Amino acid sequence: MRALSALFLLLLAAPLGAAPLAYVSNEVAGTVTVFDTATNQVVSTVKMTPPGARPRGIQLSADGKRLYVALSDLSHPTRSPADSIVALDARTFKEIQRFDAGSDPERFVVSRDRLYVANEDAGLATVTDVRTNKVLASLVVGIEPEGVGVSPDGRWVYVTAETSNTVSVIDTRSLKVVSTFLVGLRPRVAVFSPDGKKAYVTAEIGGTVEVVDAVRHQVVRTIRLPPRSKPVGAVFSPDGQRLYVANGHGNSVSVIDARTDTVTATLPVGRRPWGIAVSPDGKRLYTANGLSGDVSVIDTATLKVIATIPAGEGAWGVEIGR
Repeated sequence: MRALSALFLLLLAAPLGAAPLAYVSNEVAGTVTVFDTATNQVVSTVKMTPPGARPRGIQLSADGKRLYVALSDLSHPTRSPADSIVALDARTFKEIQRFDAGSDPERFVVSRDRLYVANEDAGLATVTDVRTNKVLASLVVGIEPEGVGVSPDGRWVYVTAETSNTVSVIDTRSLKVVSTFLVGLRPRVAVFSPDGKKAYVTAEIGGTVEVVDAVRHQVVRTIRLPPRSKPVGAVFSPDGQRLYVANGHGNSVSVIDARTDTVTATLPVGRRPWGIAVSPDGKRLYTANGLSGDVSVIDTATLKVIATIPAGEGAWGVEIGR
């Protein structure tokens, strides 16, 4: 009996798992804001180097230990020493490594020890080996490549190009572009459904989300968003039943039922939400709002904004820890 009581007290005294941190890239401020998702309090502001580097794309490693941030120096018409992908320790926020990822990297994905990066001003997609920091390939894609998405099985990478209105399909086995297809005006982001059967591409000027057969790499449906929507970022709920779309200069988020590919709700958030992320349990949604320089926190059950967290000027992307 005493042993059981002691075990019970030990379990009560054991600390609960810490809530994940959230990370916000601030393009104009040149910083990354870190806040605690349990308290919604900012815990750190990380100044990126060198001065003038603009942090945009942001992603955690699969194990959550590294935070990758894309840096560009837009003041240089050609490649700048600031152009790189930086890996930070996700807990100490110290720089671990800096990767050669071509000129003007904007968005990227990390998959199976590789970085797939969109190089906007060069019209290329760069593939870098994370372990060796060697560029494996520089692939010609569309004009002004913007977004990068990877299928859940790691087989396909989609690269959107905002001027040619195309998506280039990279076969990650051969590291070649194997297909290209047209989408709506100014495609921004490509995300795959959790089962890998479909992909969704946001078209900012078109005000649409294109639904793609990710097996045949063909557009099968166009979802029209409410007037004044300017879709940019997109993220799936953990259960795959909802797609959340950040509507940029529409200052809103649209909720799409992924089973029927229909818009079920649109809710107001901060000014110019581009980046969007969801908590691991699916209960909270976060938007990085560039013009208001903050983050909107949404309760996904009520679809209401429940908190606003200050970030930096030009808040661009947001990533939630695991």
